[in-house]
Amino acid sequence: MTGPDVSPFFTLAYVPGVTPGKWVRIWRDRLPAVPIELVQVPAAEAADLVLEGGADAALLRLPTEREGLHAIPLYTETTVAVVPKDHLVAAADEVSTEDLADEVVLHPLDDTLGWTELPGRPAVERPATTGDAIQLVAAGVGVLVVPQSLARLHHRRDLTYRPLTDAPQSRVALSWPAAETTDLMEQFIGIVRGRTVNSTRGRPQPVAEKKKKPPKKPAAPAPRKKPVARGRRGKPRR
Repeated sequence: MTGPDVSPFFTLAYVPGVTPGKWVRIWRDRLPAVPIELVQVPAAEAADLVLEGGADAALLRLPTEREGLHAIPLYTETTVAVVPKDHLVAAADEVSTEDLADEVVLHPLDDTLGWTELPGRPAVERPATTGDAIQLVAAGVGVLVVPQSLARLHHRRDLTYRPLTDAPQSRVALSWPAAETTDLMEQFIGIVRGRTVNSTRGRPQPVAEKKKKPPKKPAAPAPRKKPVARGRRGKPRR
């Protein structure tokens, strides 16, 4: 963020499971004079935070409300089923929603997969958060379907997960206000897209003037040889 009397800095929000560390390190190498501030925010609040000016940009999950925002999809996550280590699902390399038909499938209120129809049998009530749902899985109440990064974030030694082949997937995107794309935002876009520091894409950078080479000094004239005195017959005098 910038202002007439404020030193420039950049605020980046990110949702649980997303790891912006690599991009932040590149930012600090390229723009050491511009601090970058990280703000973790619940997935449901990320878009509003950017729209309200609480952050310059956000790494969030799609689908989300995108009116008034630009969004660049970055990658798509594998969806997994989280189960106790001694569960039958743990014996397979991957599973389908049909394999969960007889299971109680937990559906937390902060779910980001946008199910049209949840597989398995519904729980009596929805857990408030993914973290709460993980606790219920550990207690043997049911299974949980989440993006793989959230399964890793809430890792427990008594739980494991397997890829769910036919479930909705979560896409992670970089989002910022559509009203303006600042120079700092262009810099961060270039970083997440893998542009090098010398890339010509994005906003044009000032071209440094070439220094003119100083004119060469004229070569010094060669010293003239002294004439040799000669006698009457043209022989050199000794």
